[in-house]
Amino acid sequence: MNIQLLDLKAQYEELKDELTSAVLEVLESQRYIGGKKVEELEQKIADMSNSRFAVGASSGTDAILNTLMSLDIKEGDEVITTPFTFFSTAGCIARLGAKPVFVDIKYDTFNIDPVKIKPAISSRTKAIMPVHLFGQMAEMDAVMKIAEENDLYVIEDAAQAISATYKGNKAGSIGTAGCFSFFPSKNLGGIGDGGMVVTDDEKLYERLKIMRNHGSSPKYFHKYIGGNFRLDPIQAAALLVKLPYLDKWSEKRREHLDYYNQMFSGYPEILVPTINDYCVSVVNQYVIRVKRRDELKEYLRKNGVGTEVYYPKPLHLQECFKYLGYQNEDLPVSEQAAKEVLALPIYPEMTEEMLTYVAEHVVNFVKNN
Repeated sequence: MNIQLLDLKAQYEELKDELTSAVLEVLESQRYIGGKKVEELEQKIADMSNSRFAVGASSGTDAILNTLMSLDIKEGDEVITTPFTFFSTAGCIARLGAKPVFVDIKYDTFNIDPVKIKPAISSRTKAIMPVHLFGQMAEMDAVMKIAEENDLYVIEDAAQAISATYKGNKAGSIGTAGCFSFFPSKNLGGIGDGGMVVTDDEKLYERLKIMRNHGSSPKYFHKYIGGNFRLDPIQAAALLVKLPYLDKWSEKRREHLDYYNQMFSGYPEILVPTINDYCVSVVNQYVIRVKRRDELKEYLRKNGVGTEVYYPKPLHLQECFKYLGYQNEDLPVSEQAAKEVLALPIYPEMTEEMLTYVAEHVVNFVKNN
C-alpha cells in the first residue's frame, strides 16, 4: 500500500461540488477583500469557540502577529512560550523585537509545563503563549493562575486545536485571545493560507480589526503601524463549506487514535499519545515516541507509509535564536522529544485496512529491531 501522511484529495472528492460552487460565488461577486463571507465565517468561528468576537487573518502566523501587535508587545518585552512547536510561535515574538523566553514541556503531552513558567517571569514579561500541540489543550488552569497573579496576557496558540476542549472550555476561549490556523493540513484547512483570532475583549477586538488593515481607521488615516493581515473571501467561502464537517472529522481522528492505541498496546517500546481525561483532543497529529525513530521512519518510507517529525530541532537550539544564549541540555524534555517523536497518518478518510497496515509495520519494526 501507499499511504501518505495526509491525503487531501479524499476530502476534496467529498466536497468538490460544494467548494466549486462557493468559490465561483466569490468570483461572480467580484468582492475579493472583506465582505459577507469573511464576516459570516468570523461569526461562526466565534460562536463555535464560545468567544464574543473573531477577526480573520491571512494565516495562523499573522493571527499571532496581529494579536501581539494589538497587545502592544514591542522591543524589550518578553513572552514566555514553548520551544517544542512550529516556528511561528516564537518567530512572531522575535519579529517585534520582543524576546521569546522558552520553558520546557511536559513529557507526556508535549505541552508547556506550567511549573517551569513562574521561574521564567521577569519585570519585562508581558505575556504567556501556551501552544495546544497536536490537538490537545495545555494546562490552562495553571497557566491562567500564573498570568492573573502576575498581570500577564495569555495568548493561546491554538493553531492545531480548533474546537478542542479543556474542562469543557473551547480552545481560544480561556486566555486573552486565541489564534487559529487554516493551513490546509489543519483539521479545518483552507485552500491556501488563513487564520483567525478570537477574544472576549472588545477593545482588543477593535484594535485587531484596525491592525490587520495597516493600522488604518478611517481609511488612509493611520494611528498605528499595522500590517496586511486580511483573510480573503475565497478562503472564507471554502472554510464555510468545510466547517459543518469539522466535528465529524475530529471524531474520526479520535476513533483512529483509539484504534492505533489498541494496536500498539502490549508494546512498551511504542509510547502512544497521552490524552488527559479532562481534555477532548482533535488529534491534529498522532505522534508516537520510539527510541530508534529515524530507522523506523526510513522503514515505513520503504513500505509506503508517509510520516513526519514534529519537530526535529527545538526552537531554543535553532540558529536564528542563537543570540538568546540557550545551550544543549538547557531544556532536556523538549530535546529528548525531538529525537523520539514520529507522526503517523491519521486523516479522517483512512480505512481500517490502512490503519492496520501502518500499525502492523510499526509493530513489525519494533519486534525485529
